[in-house]
Amino acid sequence: MGTEALRITATDGISIAVDSSGNVGAAGRPPIVATHGWANDRSVWAPLVGELVGEPTGGHQVVTWDLRGHGDSDAPPPGAYSRAHALADLAAVRDHAVGSDGGPAILMGHSLGGFLCLAHAVDHPDEVAGLVLVATGPGFRKAEAREQWNESVRESAVKIGVPPGSEEISMHHDSYVIDHLAEIQVPVLVLLGERDKRFAASASLFERDLDVRESVVVLNQGHMVHVKAPTECAAAVRRFIAGLA
Repeated sequence: MGTEALRITATDGISIAVDSSGNVGAAGRPPIVATHGWANDRSVWAPLVGELVGEPTGGHQVVTWDLRGHGDSDAPPPGAYSRAHALADLAAVRDHAVGSDGGPAILMGHSLGGFLCLAHAVDHPDEVAGLVLVATGPGFRKAEAREQWNESVRESAVKIGVPPGSEEISMHHDSYVIDHLAEIQVPVLVLLGERDKRFAASASLFERDLDVRESVVVLNQGHMVHVKAPTECAAAVRRFIAGLA
C-alpha cells in the first residue's frame, strides 16, 4: 500500500502526472480513476483517497491524475486542450489503472472531471463499471447557455492566470453528452454539497435519466464537497461500490 507517482505519455506526446494509491486489484474491486475539475489538480482528492485506501477491509485502488495544463502535467500551447485531447488523456490513465488484465474501472469526477467521465461512459460503456459524479453537470442543450458558461470560463481564466489556451478544456461547444445521457446504463452515485445550487438541477436530471443508486447531499457544503467532507463522501463511495458486487 502507499502512493506511487508516475508519468504517462498521452497520444500526442504530452506527459501526464499520475498518482496510484492503495493495492492493485484491492479486494477484487475495480480501480477508481479520479478526475479533478478545471483549475484544480490531483491533490484535491487527497482527503478522500486517504479515507478510501485506508479502510480496514483492504481499501481500494485509487488513481488520480492532473489534466493537461494543470498541476504537474505538461502545459502544451493553445490548440491542444480540446475535449478530444482530455478524453484521450482520461482513456490513457484508465488503461494504465486497469493494467494488462483489462476490465472496467469506476470513474469518479468532480465538476469538469465528472463531465469527462460521462463522455467516456457514452463512448466506451464497456470500460466503465460505475460513475461517481461529484458536483457535476452534463453540459447544455441551448447554445445561449453554452456561451454564457464559456464566457464565465474566459473571465475566470484571466483572473486566476491559467496556462494560455487551457481554458478551452472547460468550454462547451455542443450538447453531445446531455443528448446521449440516457444511453449510459452503468450504476451512478451522485455527490453534491447542499450550498452548490448551480449543480442541483443537474442532480435532478441524473435522477431522471441515469441509473442513480444514491444521491447524497452533504449539509453545509459547497462545490468542493469532496475536499471539505471527505468522510461523508468516502462512506457513500464505499456503499456504492459494495452495491456493485
